Amino acid sequence: MPKDLFCIQYTNCTGCPNVNENILVYRNLPKGAHIPKDKCTQNCMLFMIKGELLINSEEYPGNILREKQFILQAIGSKIELLALTDVEYIVYWFNELPLLCEERYREITEQAEAPLTYTPLIMNERLHYLITSMPEFLGEESPCSKFIELKCKELAFLITNYYPTPQLSSFFYPISTYTKSFHYFVMQNYTVKNVEEFAHLGGYTTTTFRRLFKNLYGIPVYEWILEKKREGILEDLQRTNMRITEICNRYGFDSLSHF
Repeated sequence: MPKDLFCIQYTNCTGCPNVNENILVYRNLPKGAHIPKDKCTQNCMLFMIKGELLINSEEYPGNILREKQFILQAIGSKIELLALTDVEYIVYWFNELPLLCEERYREITEQAEAPLTYTPLIMNERLHYLITSMPEFLGEESPCSKFIELKCKELAFLITNYYPTPQLSSFFYPISTYTKSFHYFVMQNYTVKNVEEFAHLGGYTTTTFRRLFKNLYGIPVYEWILEKKREGILEDLQRTNMRITEICNRYGFDSLSHF
């Protein structure tokens, strides 16, 4: 794209917040490129523009994604990618969809159920036009954050309002299952000694676990753990006959002085 066409050449963007680089990502991989299996720290949708991409995840084990197909992977899920040809695709990362019609999305999620086999959805004409236009503005020197936010809203609208409910209920089902399982894991194990031990129990690196936790709960994991321990300790002191040493051990403190 010629440099003189960048909007930054004509617009004073001083003071405008920078776009989050992880919201919309355009990827162009050569044949044979491999992205090792890793846990998603946010929900993501993958939209194929060109080529064949082998995906390996719990929902799509050994599936080949082709032009116009798209899938959803929920936060906490694991995904591995291998380019069987030269490929181009868009990844949309999000915690919550920027909905224009919450009632419609509520209808979809209330009917969510696991399909016998997960099948990629096919982009309709409107969605395909939107996706194939994204590499151009994402490739600009300084993509406009507000413009990208509008594109994300348009993307969510075209998916939630232009496909039948049964298809979408299956498509969005993984979001609820992974979120619930992560919450369950957190509530069962928050009495660990530290964040590193917490992450290890879940099979995460510490960095990934911190990011995943912050995305779901909105606060750093260490602050959340301390608050939960404080609530539990006060409850035990007021309502049980447990000794101080027992409470200390129960909540993972190394010593009474640390407690």
